[in-house]
Amino acid sequence: MLQDALASAGYPERILVACSGGPDSLALASVAAYFARRGHVHGRPVSVAAVVVDHQLQEGSAEVAARTVAILEGLGLSPVQLRTVEVAATGFGPEAAARDARHAALEAAATELDCGAILLGHTLDDQAEQVLLGLARGSGTRSLAGMRPARGKLLRPFLGLRRAETLEICEVEELETWHDPSNADPAFARSRTRVEVMPLLEDKLGPGVAESLARTAAILQQDADFLEHLAAESYAGLVNRSDDGVWLPEDRLRELSPALRFRVIAKAAADVGGQQPGYGRLQAVEGLLRRQGSAGPVQLPGSVSVYRVSLSELERGAAAGGTAVPREGGGCGKLVFRHQRSPQQ
Repeated sequence: MLQDALASAGYPERILVACSGGPDSLALASVAAYFARRGHVHGRPVSVAAVVVDHQLQEGSAEVAARTVAILEGLGLSPVQLRTVEVAATGFGPEAAARDARHAALEAAATELDCGAILLGHTLDDQAEQVLLGLARGSGTRSLAGMRPARGKLLRPFLGLRRAETLEICEVEELETWHDPSNADPAFARSRTRVEVMPLLEDKLGPGVAESLARTAAILQQDADFLEHLAAESYAGLVNRSDDGVWLPEDRLRELSPALRFRVIAKAAADVGGQQPGYGRLQAVEGLLRRQGSAGPVQLPGSVSVYRVSLSELERGAAAGGTAVPREGGGCGKLVFRHQRSPQQ
């Protein structure tokens, strides 16, 4: 599995293993250490470094991190970095905030150590839980597609491996593993899914539920990639730029299928500095296209405003050096996206 992951990344000569001290990432570190001792993968030279990220969210986290560093050094990985991060509060929950802080630390370590890939220990069980959470939240194709085996420098070689198998690897290698208490904390939806929901599904529906969910993710990844490609092409052909935003022609946008139209709208929001809109916000923008209610604005996450104006209004606003004001009327034919920046910006 690791060989295939490195092959897909072009066989980087130096790789970085992210390790928490848990069985999944320790098993991955152990496998990577085997190839580090050999000095090559499929005849291609390779060396392996490691990084341990201390999120400082639990009592005793520093001790766990230090012990994990010692284990990784004992496996022969070099160098092994310990990075301590501050997890800032965000509007997306503690798990997302911790993930953002961790990924920033991993990227910084990879850059400093000149590593072409970062290995993460997510397993098939993690993938199944991700898909199930996406279903429960009513998410779209991209979310249900789960975690990618490769995204930029991030590689997940163990997505086809069960969690029980990583435990077996650690037992065979006699590695002392740490079990994160938050993984069993019912305060987190992911923990409840792992401890309560997945075992119930396996009991009531029979074995193989996790594999089926992971297979669903693999299928949907292909669908999501195809739709993303079509949406990128459509957006490139529709977008028009102004000094303070972008606009899309209403008639041509309306001609797109809903699956593409929603994605194109999301791309316009991202293009001016916004965040991924939820389904409800996308429907609100759809209402502008259907000319339901006012001409806007509709507020999207990340301080983005969307409204309809006519081409003549846009031209008058540009000629006057100002911003056109949306109004009702049959002449409205453009969907405008602007970022509402703070005064000091």
